[in-house]
Amino acid sequence: MAKKKAAAAKRTKRTSAARPEAKSQKLRAAPPAANGDLRTYTIADYRLEKPDFTLRQVRVGDEVRYEVESGNLSAPVAPLRESKYLGKQQLIEIYRWMLLNRRMEAALENLYKQGKVVGGVYFGLGQEACSCASAYALQKDDWLGPMIRNQGSVLVRGFSPRDIMMQYMAKAGSPTKGRDASSHFGDHEKRNVVSPISTLGDLIPVLAGVALGARLQGKNIAVMTYIGDGGQSTGVTYEGLNFAAVQDLGLVLLVENNLWAYSTPSDMQFRVKDLAERAIAYGIPGVIVDGTDACQVYDACHEACERARRGEGPTLIEAKMMRMKGHAIHDAAEYVPKPLFEYWKKRDPLARLENYVVKVKKWLTGDDNQKLIADVEQQLEADREFAVNSPMPSPESAAGAVYCEAGCHEIQPKYAMPKVRGGKSMRLKDSDAAVHLK
Repeated sequence: MAKKKAAAAKRTKRTSAARPEAKSQKLRAAPPAANGDLRTYTIADYRLEKPDFTLRQVRVGDEVRYEVESGNLSAPVAPLRESKYLGKQQLIEIYRWMLLNRRMEAALENLYKQGKVVGGVYFGLGQEACSCASAYALQKDDWLGPMIRNQGSVLVRGFSPRDIMMQYMAKAGSPTKGRDASSHFGDHEKRNVVSPISTLGDLIPVLAGVALGARLQGKNIAVMTYIGDGGQSTGVTYEGLNFAAVQDLGLVLLVENNLWAYSTPSDMQFRVKDLAERAIAYGIPGVIVDGTDACQVYDACHEACERARRGEGPTLIEAKMMRMKGHAIHDAAEYVPKPLFEYWKKRDPLARLENYVVKVKKWLTGDDNQKLIADVEQQLEADREFAVNSPMPSPESAAGAVYCEAGCHEIQPKYAMPKVRGGKSMRLKDSDAAVHLK
């Protein structure tokens, strides 16, 4: 046996010596960087603090709960990062959107407890900076595909609190005319908003298709959508993002890593340290931001949107924060260790931005801030009263708008007539000038 191993070693040595070009070609194909690093990717990380907690599952009798095993729960809160792009007025506007988002969800919770909400309510408490600052980076021709917790982004895009409250109460004046009692509404004509899809991940290929449709009309746009840390593991997420990457479509995907996929902690649902690392597999940029820092969220989204409009393809942005309520209003989130709630409560995105514009930058005086808060409350009270006093839909209206009848929903190119090979516009027959949904 020893003789056979020695003979095999000699053959291997002779084979390698006879083909020195093999090693040479490999080095030419992947030359080392100046620092000796062979990797061809980097993950940008905007964060000023990088919390790292490990949880363990414990069982006491029939009860299963989680405890914080390691991590510094007493770490001081980092300051907000100075934005490279936002000025005084823009940050104050984002602050107002976040305040409106927070107070509107509180009003919705009260309406639910009063029995005025027909279905459930899904909150984004602690995620307002992510929703509002990201949507603020979009331009008029760009598109948004919000998820159920991104009600702040819907507000930024032009819907009013009364629209959202009427939607949850299934009122006749809601965006879906009372046919849906959740967040499934959009506006393709004026606001460029695609309705949320409950099947997680499905919005990603839809938004990629929107970007492709715009390109066929000769325009590169940014299309933005969201996915949670749990939903990011779905197959359709991979398929949609991979298609966008291959086609260089302007998809801006925000992975809202809120640390819990319903009741499963993140370190028990995926092995990578940062979900932004998954961008490497698609060959696209990956960015990490503190999801409670509106400046970081905006800057990353602004750069991703600019890249999209230049036709350079998608970007994956991982926003790290913690959802401060359960999966929905029925979920008390008892599975979350209380020390984690206390840690992230100190990093409340709204309180951090309020402190930044009032005390750090001094862009608002205390009186200015109270006036802004009162203005938001006045708007919400008027919208709440309008929504509560709005009529329910009539029973006979349930059969309407199920199928598109002739002329009710004409689809025309949004930006220009699609181009064909040679650069000429497609000429449609008169009968094909408008496409009707059947």
